[in-house]
Amino acid sequence: MFQGTGSDVGKSLVVAGLARAYTLRGLRVRPFKPQNMSNNAAVTPDGGEIGRAQALQARAARVPPSVHMNPVLLKPQSEIGAQVVVQGRARGTARASEYQALKPALMAAVLESYEKLRAQADLVLVEGAGSASEINLRAGDIANMGFARAANVPVVLIGDIDRGGVIASLVGTSAVLPEEDAAMIRGFLVNRFRGDPTLFAAGMDEIARRTGWAPLGLIPFFPDARRLPAEDALALDAPAQPKPDARLRIAVPILPRIANFDDLDPLDAEPLVEVLRIRPGAALPGDADLVILPGSKSTIADLEDFRRHGWDIDLLAHVRRGGRVLGLCGGYQMLGHTIADPEGLEGPPGSVAGLGLLDVETVLAGDKRLVAITGTADDIAFSGYEMHMGVTRGPGRARPFALIDGEGPEGAVSPDGRIIGTYAHGLFADDRQRAHWLARLGAAPSTLAYETGVEETLDALAAHLERHVDLDRLLALAR
Repeated sequence: MFQGTGSDVGKSLVVAGLARAYTLRGLRVRPFKPQNMSNNAAVTPDGGEIGRAQALQARAARVPPSVHMNPVLLKPQSEIGAQVVVQGRARGTARASEYQALKPALMAAVLESYEKLRAQADLVLVEGAGSASEINLRAGDIANMGFARAANVPVVLIGDIDRGGVIASLVGTSAVLPEEDAAMIRGFLVNRFRGDPTLFAAGMDEIARRTGWAPLGLIPFFPDARRLPAEDALALDAPAQPKPDARLRIAVPILPRIANFDDLDPLDAEPLVEVLRIRPGAALPGDADLVILPGSKSTIADLEDFRRHGWDIDLLAHVRRGGRVLGLCGGYQMLGHTIADPEGLEGPPGSVAGLGLLDVETVLAGDKRLVAITGTADDIAFSGYEMHMGVTRGPGRARPFALIDGEGPEGAVSPDGRIIGTYAHGLFADDRQRAHWLARLGAAPSTLAYETGVEETLDALAAHLERHVDLDRLLALAR
């Protein structure tokens, strides 16, 4: 099990790289994360949803993703509450304090899923959550040491030297953990090192001396990590890569409950496309070629924030100038006339006015739709997935965006063709559809093979870890 000294120390990436490395060695590998918190989720073939990082780790292990790889997924809907997804299916919502009381009951599902994966694998790579040193949350824990001890899984602790203070964070974790928890840790990794590794040799020795843990590797910074889908919204805060030769500007307002933001990754990967992440306090740029309203875990609340920041005014001005708009999932719902929540699924029951740019209305009701899809849009084939609550109807659907294989028309398009709404995620990961969109916006034909690039990056990450981590010693620690 790989735990961290804090959030965003690189646990997900290390597990993905190790999954590919050990798979290339011929082992049957399965990733596992007992509890995850993310609105960036993936649909699984067994009809549920898991964190995006576990889907990437499954891909690294060259196996289909399963709900058992992430049996508890928390999807934040507000500052203090989240939807609770258990083995792929939503089980209701809970405030943070309420969830603490739920955790002991969820341990049974966690251990059940873990045992299912163990039966399929030579090696299970378990990812912890947040920080191992959050002893204030230790009671009933299912994400870190609570799981490690319940399943008797040895732990490797990861520290991030790039943020500074890595010696103190690793040694300090050892100091604050209860003796029985600290005894589960067998080794440590220092991640994201920059510079001459000989300058930190004494640091590795000192950590080992003070903790008694085995030093398993000093991992240099891996710059191509940006080419892999990110799970945590913290990734949205990373500085954008400069693109002086960009020919297209795509603006994306970043709202508090943004979901499935990996829809943007393939556009980021295009050398001639600049994706502008617009933060509260900044206006939507007047020269954007396209504005994308992304998915949302709480559409009505995010629509209120959209208006609070004045982006509704900016968007209407963009449309008056002849600009294009694409609404994805929650963004599609925002583009209609109304969004009704009669059952109070997202908050107090009620209905709000949408942006009125598409002649449709949405009612948030019924079961969540979780399904992989294939189809055509503008006679161009694509594959993707749907993950949404609610049904959208109205005259605007007489001009559908796509035809879904086996199902029929999907989405809506304005009469002038400049406003599009769809529930289809993953559009831009499909090279055919992304190239068509860029051509529609006036760009040169795209030659980027996005999915091939993800595979090449996973292979490069595995080779990177082979060079800098003692994989034989790490494997010997497993039991």
